[in-house]
Amino acid sequence: MSNKKIITCDGNQAAAHISYIFSEVAAIYPITPSSTMAEYVDEWAANGRKNIFGETVLVQEMQSEAGAAGAVHGSLQLGALTTTYTASQGLLLMIPNMYKIAGELLPCVFHVSARTIASHALSIFGDHQDVMAARQTGFAMLAEGSVQEVMDLAGVAHLATIKSRVPFINFFDGFRTSHEIQKIESLDTEDFRNLVDWDAINEFRKRALNPNAPVSRGMAENPDHFFQHKEAVNRYYDAVPEIVEHYMKEIAKITGRTYNLFDYYGAPDADRLIIAMGSITEAIRETIDYLSEKGEKVGLVAVHLYRPFSVKHLLGVIPKSVKKIAVLDRTKESGASGEPLYMDVVEAFAQYSEQRPLIVGGRYGLSSKDTTPAQVLSVYENLSLNIPKHRFTIGIVDDVNFTSLPVKEEIALNEDSIYEAKFYGLGADGTVGANKNSVKIIGDNTDKYCQAYFSYDSKKSGGFTCSHLRFGDHPIRSTYLVNTPNFVACHNQAYLKMYDVTRGLRKNGTFLLNTIWSDEELKKHLPNKVKRIFAQNNITVYYINATQIARQIGLGNRTNTILQSAFFRITNIIPIDLAVAEMKKFITKSYGTKGQEILDKNFAAVDHGGEYKILEIDPAWANLPDDEPVHSNAPDFVKNIVFPINRQDGDLLPVSAFKGIEDGTFPVGTARWEKRGVSPFVPEWNADNCVQCNQCAYVCPHACIRPFVLDENEQKGFLAKTLDIKAPKEMAGMKFRIQVGVMDCLGCSNCVDVCPGTRKDGVQQKALIMKPFETQEKEAAHWEHLTTKVKSKQHLVDVKSNVKNSQFAQPLFEFSGACSGCGETPYVRLVTQLFGDRQVVANATGCSSIYSGSVPSTPYTTNEKGQGPAWANSLFEDFCEFGLGMHLATEKMRERIVRLFKQAIENNHTPEDAKTLMKSWIDNMFVADKTKELAPQLEIVIDEGAKNGCPICKELKGLTQYLIQRSQWIIGGDGASYDIGYGGLDHVIASGKNVNILVLDTEVYSNTGGQSSKSTPIAAIAKFAASGKRVRKKDLGMIATTYGYVYVAQIAIGANQAQTLKALREAEAYNGPSLIIAYTPCIAHGIKTGMGKTQEEQAKAVECGYWHLWRYNPELENEGKNPFQLDSKEPDWSKFQDFLKNEVRFSSLSKLFPNEAEELYQEAENNAKRRYNSYVRMTKMEY
Repeated sequence: MSNKKIITCDGNQAAAHISYIFSEVAAIYPITPSSTMAEYVDEWAANGRKNIFGETVLVQEMQSEAGAAGAVHGSLQLGALTTTYTASQGLLLMIPNMYKIAGELLPCVFHVSARTIASHALSIFGDHQDVMAARQTGFAMLAEGSVQEVMDLAGVAHLATIKSRVPFINFFDGFRTSHEIQKIESLDTEDFRNLVDWDAINEFRKRALNPNAPVSRGMAENPDHFFQHKEAVNRYYDAVPEIVEHYMKEIAKITGRTYNLFDYYGAPDADRLIIAMGSITEAIRETIDYLSEKGEKVGLVAVHLYRPFSVKHLLGVIPKSVKKIAVLDRTKESGASGEPLYMDVVEAFAQYSEQRPLIVGGRYGLSSKDTTPAQVLSVYENLSLNIPKHRFTIGIVDDVNFTSLPVKEEIALNEDSIYEAKFYGLGADGTVGANKNSVKIIGDNTDKYCQAYFSYDSKKSGGFTCSHLRFGDHPIRSTYLVNTPNFVACHNQAYLKMYDVTRGLRKNGTFLLNTIWSDEELKKHLPNKVKRIFAQNNITVYYINATQIARQIGLGNRTNTILQSAFFRITNIIPIDLAVAEMKKFITKSYGTKGQEILDKNFAAVDHGGEYKILEIDPAWANLPDDEPVHSNAPDFVKNIVFPINRQDGDLLPVSAFKGIEDGTFPVGTARWEKRGVSPFVPEWNADNCVQCNQCAYVCPHACIRPFVLDENEQKGFLAKTLDIKAPKEMAGMKFRIQVGVMDCLGCSNCVDVCPGTRKDGVQQKALIMKPFETQEKEAAHWEHLTTKVKSKQHLVDVKSNVKNSQFAQPLFEFSGACSGCGETPYVRLVTQLFGDRQVVANATGCSSIYSGSVPSTPYTTNEKGQGPAWANSLFEDFCEFGLGMHLATEKMRERIVRLFKQAIENNHTPEDAKTLMKSWIDNMFVADKTKELAPQLEIVIDEGAKNGCPICKELKGLTQYLIQRSQWIIGGDGASYDIGYGGLDHVIASGKNVNILVLDTEVYSNTGGQSSKSTPIAAIAKFAASGKRVRKKDLGMIATTYGYVYVAQIAIGANQAQTLKALREAEAYNGPSLIIAYTPCIAHGIKTGMGKTQEEQAKAVECGYWHLWRYNPELENEGKNPFQLDSKEPDWSKFQDFLKNEVRFSSLSKLFPNEAEELYQEAENNAKRRYNSYVRMTKMEY
C-alpha cells in the first residue's frame, strides 16, 4: 500500500471528499448520520480547500431539508453544480423537489447515508427505507458497500450526472459504512480532471436561467399533452447504464479495482446465489470464501446501479448454473407482495430471461441490526432446501409470523489474520474519540489494514458505547460487530455486572479494566462468571485507576487518553514510542485551539498510561459457580423487555416480546429500574450544614436528589439522619431529609455547586460534597425506602408558590438519558412537578425526545394515583402542529361534554345534584383545580346514570378522561423552534389556542452533533459555522410579542430560580398561547469549568448581558399596564468578554481565525447591548 495515496477515514468523509471536488455550491442541513459530510465540506471551505474549478465550495446552511432541496434546485437552475447530504426523514422532505430536479434534467448528486424512517418508533440507525421511498423520483441511484467503494464510486455518480443530465442519489449504509473507519486508497482532484465531460458542463451552464437569453421553466401543462411530454425523457435514462459502466471502467484504470453495475463474486458454476446491495455484500463475500473452502458452489451479485435498473447487465453476470436465488432487501414494505429489489429481480427473470431459477426474498438488517456470516450461512442453507422459505427474515427470532430462518452459532472468520479489540465506554468519557484516533494512528503508521466501528445506545453522554476495532495484513471485509475479540477494555467498572463484557473473548486473550478498586478489592468485587472466564481461558488481566489519574491531572471524568495509552502499551501493536508521539500529535490537532493548559493535561494522560497492574488469576476461579441472581420486584414488562435491552441483549428478544405494543406504545416509569451506578463520584449530604432550601433538587438534571418529608409513622424504622423541618408551617412536626439516588446519579455536581450551606467561622460549609461512589453505596437502600415507603406531602402546600415548595412535588420526569449536567432537563422536570398530573406533551425530535423516550427507558412517570404526563413524539419539523392537534382533539371532546351536559341539565330525569355538578363544570371547565375537584364527583354521577340506562351518561362514560383541564405542552430545541419548525410554531401561536411551547435553547443543534442554528450567536464556532457565526441571533421571543396576544418569557433557571418558576406558572395559567424560551447550557458549548457549572454559567450569562430575563404578559395590557417586564438587572458589560472566553465555542475562534476573532467578539457584545437596549425601550412604552 505504500506507493498509493492512503488515508484512514469513514464513509462520510470519503463521500464528502469526492463531492467537494465536483461541487460549486452545497446547500446543507444536519441529520444523523449524514451530518458529518456537510461538516467536512464546510470545514474544508472555511480553510480554503479548492475544488476541481480551483475555488472553495460555497456552503449554505438552510432551515430544513426541504429548504436545502429548494436551494439545490434554484442553484442548479442558475448553472452551479450543487450538492446536498441527507438521510431518512430528511430525504423524504426533499422528495417534492427531487421530482422537479429530475423532471428538469438538472445534474446533481444527493449523498445519502441510508437510514431508517421513523414509524412505530424513531431510529437513527441504518437501512434502506429512505432511499427506497425515493426510488420513484427519477433520480438515478448508485449504491456502495464499503468505505473504499464510496471513495471509488461516488465520483462515478458525479461524472455520470454531468454527462447524462440525470440527477443521482449516491447512497451507502448509515453508520455501518458512513461511520465505519477503514484504511483505504484515496482519489484526488487530478484523478478526475480528465474524466469530466467539460462540454457537458458548458452545456449545463448555457441552459441556466439567464435574462440575456430568457426562457420559462416549471410551466403548468394540461391533460392533452402532459403524458407525451413525460415520456420524451426516456432516452436520457436509457443512456445512464452505459455511461455509468464507462466511468466505472475509467476508475478501474486508475485504481486497479474493477466495478460493474452488478458485480458477481463466487464460483463460476454456482448453483445458489444471493443478490443484495450495501455493506452486507462484504460479509457475504467472506462467507462465500468460507463455503468455497468446503467445496460449496455459491455466489453473490452485488448491486451498484439500482436505478435505472438494467436488466441486461443483471442477467449478464448471473451464471447459467444458478438454480436458486435469494434477494435480500434492507427495508420492509408492509402490505406489498415483496420488497423492492426482490420485485425488480423477479420481473427481470419473468420478462427477459429464459432462465427460470427459483427466486425467494428476505429482509435483513433493519435499523442497523447486525448481519453476520452465520446469518448469511442460513440464507444459503435455506436455498439448499427443496422448497426454500420465501419472504424470510434473518438476524431475529420471529415466533409470531415464523418468517425467521434458523439462528446459527456465530463463526469466527479470518481468526488468525485479524486482531480484534472491543472497548466498552461511557458516553462522553472520550472512549470513542480515542479509538478513532487509535485506528488512524495504526493505519497511518503501519502497513496494516484497519477498521473501526462504534455502537451506542440512545442516551446522550453517560450512555453505553462499544468500540469495535480490527487490524490485519489484508483488506478487512467484516461489516459486522466484533464477536470474538483478542482484547477487551472495560472503561467503567459498573459494566462488569451490567453487561457481558467478556463475551466471545478468545483463549489467551487480554482484558483491561479501569477501576477504582485495589487488587484485593477487585478480586472481591469481580463477578464469579467473569472470574471463571478469566481462569478457564487463560486471560491476562490488567487494571488501572484511570479515574483517579484523570482527576489528579485535571481532566475530570475524561479517562480516554490514559486508557488509549494503556492499550498501546499492553498490546504493542506498534512501537510504544511511535504510539506516544502520534497520540500527542492527535491531541494537538484535537485540542490545539483550546489552549496549552488543555494540551499539557492530555499529554500527561498519555504519559500516565503505563500505570496499570496485572491481576493475579487464581486457578480455582475456573470452577466458581455463578453468583446468586439478584431478586427484582420489577413488573414483568420490565423483566422481560427493559432488563434484556439494558443488558445489551435486545438482539435476543423474539418478535412475540412486542405483542400488544405493535404500535410503539411503551409504559411509563421504566427509567427507575435501570440503577446503573456509573458515576465514580456522587454527592454526600451533610445534614448539619443543610438549610433546607431544596435548591439542589431544583437544579438536578436527573431528579436523583430530592427532599423527603416523613410523618410520625414514616419515621419508624428509618434509621438514617433526618432534621426537624423548618418550613413550611403545614409540615410542622415532620422530619426532613435530602436523599441522593446514588445508583441514578451521573455525578455532574450541579447540586454541590448551588448548595448555599451554612457559614461557620466565616467559612461556607456546604451540605453536599462529592465522594467516591463506593463510600455512598449504602445510600441506595435509603433511596429505595424513601421512594417506596414515604408518601409525597405536596398536597399540604402550594407547590407553585415558591422554589422550595415546588420541590416537595414528586418529579414526574426522572433518570432520563440526558447528559451529565444537562441544562435542559431541570426545566422539563420542573414543568412535571407543577402540572404533570394533567400534562400532555408533544415533543420535537431532538435531544429532548431522545432523553425523554428512548427504548427501553421512559423517564416520564406517574404519581401515586397513576397520573402523569402523557408523552408523544412525531417529527422534528412538525412538533408545534402536532401539539396543536392534541389540543384540538381535547377541545373537540370537551365541546361534546358541554353539549351532553346541557342536554342532561335540560332533561327532567336528571337529579338536581347532578345538574348542579354539571353546571359548575361548564362554568369552570378551564379552571384546572376546580375541574380536578369536580371530575371524581362527576364520574360517580355518570357511572350511576349509565348503569340506570341513561343514554347521555353512556356516551359521557367514554369522555370522562377529558373532564380535567389538560395542560398542553409543546417541547423542542432551538433547531426545531428557530429553524425547521419555525413556520409551524408561528402558525400555532397565531392560532390563539391555549398551548404552552417550551423552547430549550442550547443555541446549537445539540442532538445531531453541534451544528449552527438561527439561535447560534455571532462569533460562536459550530459545525456549519466553522469560521464562526457571522450574523446575529434571531430574537424569537420578540417576534412572538408582535402578535400582542401571546404570553412570552425568556428564562434561565441558574440566573433566577424564582423568575423561572413565575414564568412557567404565568404561561400555563394564561388562557392562550405561550412561548417560554429557556437558556440551556450544553456540552457542545465547551464550558471550561465543566458541566457541573451549568447553573453558574447561566447566572454569568445574565450578569454580563449575554442573556436577558423578561416576560411579556398580554393580561397586563388589559389592566392598562405595560405587558413587558424586564426581570434581569442592568448587565455588567465589563464581564461580557470573559464570559465568551470561558466557552470553547467562542474562545476557539481566536485560535483558528485570530484576525477576525476580536472583531466578532466585539460585535457579539454590541449585539447583546442592542438587544438589551431594545428591551429597555419596551419597558418605557406607555399603555
